[in-house]
Amino acid sequence: QVQLVESGGGSVQAGGSLRLSCVASGSDYSSYAMAYFRQAPGKEREGVASIDSDGTTIYTNSVKGRFTISRDDAKNTMYLQMNSLKPEDTAMYYCAAVESRIWVGYLEPKFFGYWGQGTQVTVSS
Repeated sequence: QVQLVESGGGSVQAGGSLRLSCVASGSDYSSYAMAYFRQAPGKEREGVASIDSDGTTIYTNSVKGRFTISRDDAKNTMYLQMNSLKPEDTAMYYCAAVESRIWVGYLEPKFFGYWGQGTQVTVSS
């Protein structure tokens, strides 16, 4: 079991930066694959980036080169550094976790069993 709490959202202008954090409580954090998803009003939840327990990362195409996902297992924390933000990045951002040993490696919501409450990111033009 793991509990997730996100922070770091806010409002920025296009071209700006934000860093999201996701702190996990519970046992054996280092054995979990972690990810960020986002959901804009009227749209389906989509995967943004993931980082496996061995550090392997996956990014959705629209954020490659702009976003960086990382984790600090000593602090039970995952980060999403978001640079060159665009209005289309506006969404509620959620962190998620799944035990790495059972994850099939796809960045889709249905494969993640633990979710945070979300943090809002708003990018104005």
